[in-house]
Amino acid sequence: MTLSNLMDLNLSMKIEFDEPLSKYTYTKTGGPADAVAFPETKEDLKTLINWVKDNQIPLTILGNASNLIVRDGGIRGLVIILTAMKKMSINGNEVYAQSGVPLIEVSRKAGASNLTGLEFACGIPGSIGGAVYMNAGAYGGEVADVIESVDILTREGEFKTIQCEECEFSYRHSVFQTNEDIVIGVKFVLAQGDGEAIHAKMAELTHLRESKQPLEYPSCGSVFKRPTGYFTGKLIQEAGLQGYRIGGAEVSKKHAGFIVNIDNATATDYVRLIEYIQEVIWRNNQVRLEPEVRIIGEAVEKIVQ
Repeated sequence: MTLSNLMDLNLSMKIEFDEPLSKYTYTKTGGPADAVAFPETKEDLKTLINWVKDNQIPLTILGNASNLIVRDGGIRGLVIILTAMKKMSINGNEVYAQSGVPLIEVSRKAGASNLTGLEFACGIPGSIGGAVYMNAGAYGGEVADVIESVDILTREGEFKTIQCEECEFSYRHSVFQTNEDIVIGVKFVLAQGDGEAIHAKMAELTHLRESKQPLEYPSCGSVFKRPTGYFTGKLIQEAGLQGYRIGGAEVSKKHAGFIVNIDNATATDYVRLIEYIQEVIWRNNQVRLEPEVRIIGEAVEKIVQ
C-alpha cells in the first residue's frame, strides 16, 4: 500500500504529494510532506483516519501552522491540514467553530455580535483547532476560559464530545498534546456585552500587537513559554541577543521573544537559534526556556562544501 492509493478513496478534497510545507508554515520554512490532504468535512476526515490506521501510514495533524516549525527533512506519511473545515455559527451567546476557522475570525465575529470574552484573541493567528491544542492565550486571557465543549475524532475513528474540564487545560497545554485526539470543533459560551466597549478593547489590543510585534516578517509567533517568575523577552534582551542571527533567522530587534525570517531562513536556522538562546539564558540566569513553538519533522544537516 502506498500513499498514491489515497486517490482510490475518491474523496472530494485537495490532496498534494511531495508538497513543501514551507507553503503553509508562518515561518515560510519546512521540508516536504509525502502527502498532504485538506478534508472539508468530519466524515472525510474520519475516512482518512481509518485509512491510515488500516494501512499503518504515519499521520500528522496540522492546523494553521502559525506556531510551528517543520524541520527541513519534512514529514513522512500523510499530513492532514484542517484549515478547510471552517463552518461557524452563532446562536445567542454560544459560538460554534470548526477546527479550521481562524481564531481571529471567531473573535471578530463574536465582537460584531456584541459577545464578550474573546477580545484577547483578536490578534492570535492560529486556527481554532491549534488554539485548543495549545490553549492559546494573550493579554491575560486564554481559550480555556470560554470553552464549554470540544468535538473530537479519536485515532480509532470515533466521534465524541467532551467537556472543557476533560481537556485538562493549563498554560499552553491540553490533553490533546498527549492523547492524539483530533479537534473537530469547539463550542464557546460568551457573555452579552457592550458593543462599543468590545470594539474599543479589540482596537487597543490590535494596536499593542502591531506596535510591539514584528508582523512585517515571517515568524512562528512567541517562541518560548513564559518561565515562572521571569519575562522571556527581558531575559533575551538582557543577554544582548536581540539582532543575533543564524543563517536567515534573527532574534527580532522589535520583540526579543520572536525569531523572524529575514533572509530565506531554513528550519535548521530556526532550531539552531532556539538552542543557542536556550544555552545563553541557562548560562546567564540558570533559567530553562521551554519552547512554546511546536517543532516536528525530520532534520537534515546542511552539507558544507
